[in-house]
Amino acid sequence: MNKNYLFQLNHPAHYHLFKNTIKSLKKAGHNVHISIKNKDILKELLNGYDYFVISEAYRRKNLFSIIQGVIKRDVAFLKLVKRLKPDIMVGTSPEIGHIRRFVNVPAIFFGEDDVTISKELFLGSLTCYPFFDTIISPKGCNNSIWNKKTIFYDGFQKLAYLHPNWFVPDRRKVHLPVNQRYFVLRFSNLDAYHDINASGIDNNIGIELIRILEKHGEVLITSEREIPLEFEKYRFKGNLNDIHHYLYYADFYIGDSQSMAIESAMLGTPSIRFNNFVGRIGVLNELENEYKLTYGIRVNEKNKLINKLNWLLRNYNDTKELLQKRRNKMLTQKIDVTAFMVWFIEKYPDSFKIMKENPDYQYNFK
Repeated sequence: MNKNYLFQLNHPAHYHLFKNTIKSLKKAGHNVHISIKNKDILKELLNGYDYFVISEAYRRKNLFSIIQGVIKRDVAFLKLVKRLKPDIMVGTSPEIGHIRRFVNVPAIFFGEDDVTISKELFLGSLTCYPFFDTIISPKGCNNSIWNKKTIFYDGFQKLAYLHPNWFVPDRRKVHLPVNQRYFVLRFSNLDAYHDINASGIDNNIGIELIRILEKHGEVLITSEREIPLEFEKYRFKGNLNDIHHYLYYADFYIGDSQSMAIESAMLGTPSIRFNNFVGRIGVLNELENEYKLTYGIRVNEKNKLINKLNWLLRNYNDTKELLQKRRNKMLTQKIDVTAFMVWFIEKYPDSFKIMKENPDYQYNFK
């Protein structure tokens, strides 16, 4: 029987997470609606899709503005749900849970952040997780008191779009000479509710990184925040939907974004993440410590950052080859996350019961 699904996307990363699931559900004959909070490049990524916008405004990085923004989105999302009458709501967005009891529609949350990382994240989960029917997380994630309602899968969210079953790198989509060395830099806003007091790459460190890297190749900057005028000539100008092809063929990635560090690991591209979350996130700890696919450096270790950067420049070829082997090992041990997601959503709530009784059922999706 065909169903009516509603996906709520609050970030460009959510588009990538769900894009293959949405396509698969549509192909199976289901009705799929998309609503969004307009953030960064999300509208550009959704070019060609029909979607509803429940929030256009950006807000300042303070608690009052965050709460005010959540309330406005809750009201807008409630109106939309009453209009569309979905059978299931899916996303990583708190507003889905907030309006769950008002509409009596099952709500599924996909999350990979450990709620124990910070006080802000745990308090945020208190306003979100209790209202969801089900939480879906990678096995390395800690959802604390909500682990009982969590289905843990053996994979990573980014494999939903970077698993070889769904992503095949294409050098033709990288509009640089084939022999051109290049490096991807990512500057995040760090303005989510769990990012209060977060810090990463500031403009001074950014300048230093650029000066080192541009001697060896092209520097491509993707940024959520405003960047100095002197950085503009390095801004990424390719097709935003092709960013993962660029990331795959890059010499390496440096940034304060957790997401792109994980994406680099999924692709076997050497990466350095520089922020004050290093060592506190289960998914990245697994990728760094078990698979050795990424390097984390804390913000008070600037000299370590520069030393690691110079080491990568000297040892690029051997490192890239080694990380590709480590990536292949990781892929043999993980599931096809999109195939699992499609099955779980289509068969819900039976799929929840199946996974609780037999977690190994997930290994049917390889």
